[in-house]
Amino acid sequence: MTLTKHFKIAAIALPLLLSGCGTLPSGASFFSQQDSAPAQPVDVSHVTNAIPRVEPHSRYGNPESYVVFGKRYYVKKSSLNHVERGVASWYGTKFHGKRTSSGEPYDMLAMTAAHKSLPLPTYAEVTNLENGRKIIVKINDRGPFKKNRIIDLSYAAAIKLDITKAGTGLVEVRAIDPTQPLPAPAPAPAPAPKIITAQTTPTPVLLATPIPLAPPSKIVTATPNRTQMPVLAAAPQADKLKRIAPGQPVDIYLQVGAFGDRFNAENLKIRIRDIETLPVSKINVTQGTTANSAIFRVRIGPINNVPEADQVIKRLAQLGIENPHVIID
Repeated sequence: MTLTKHFKIAAIALPLLLSGCGTLPSGASFFSQQDSAPAQPVDVSHVTNAIPRVEPHSRYGNPESYVVFGKRYYVKKSSLNHVERGVASWYGTKFHGKRTSSGEPYDMLAMTAAHKSLPLPTYAEVTNLENGRKIIVKINDRGPFKKNRIIDLSYAAAIKLDITKAGTGLVEVRAIDPTQPLPAPAPAPAPAPKIITAQTTPTPVLLATPIPLAPPSKIVTATPNRTQMPVLAAAPQADKLKRIAPGQPVDIYLQVGAFGDRFNAENLKIRIRDIETLPVSKINVTQGTTANSAIFRVRIGPINNVPEADQVIKRLAQLGIENPHVIID
């Protein structure tokens, strides 16, 4: 079987898997017809971030292009400078133990992920834009192939970002360059001098109350030490993205078209307005500049959440408008 044929079969079947560091409770079956979380709670507090290292591209899973469900995807030659924002999903028991597109077995308790176009393997920092949590994963698989999902996280990675309950999350994905030297740590500030005020009656000193650890379902990933913390690949295009502070509300938009002529953009806006049951105020034409020329973008939003965005995408498909681009701002 040729590499191309092997990959097409692997990609269509979505055989997702990687060698991992977690263990499942014994005596239980974790395979199912439909993907899900384990039937019993699993403690992932011991599962640590993937540690980036220089690796050759996988022998499997890196063709020039491949086709899944009738759509062709193109694989990048390099992950350098890659940064994107969008919707993340996760996968679990259905694929646990099965082969990934890179040839490694999928371990839902390892810090791994699937991506449609980044070379395998790629290490990336993934940030939950809604709560500020950050993790580092090894991308060793292909997917997700549902519309408008940019990355599929392992079950453990999804728990670390706290997106398992909702099923999806708004994230930023930044590729890591493992060849770059680690930055020198910032010097710790000198402690402020203690000032003791004379008092007639000494004031007792109260010990600080210990802060309880977060329960397993709300684990906050600890920052790795310097020997494990990699340098993020420089991403000039990231400077164009609006900075989002942890916990700051974010808006979801669907960009359904971009034109060099405003007339065409306005026509698409009318087409959507006349057929869709969307408020007119949520369908906008915005002007920008690219390559020193004007560009007119047709966007729908803001949209309240991912399920609502999915419903709008389905309605757009019925109009023949395919693959709108999710914008997070």
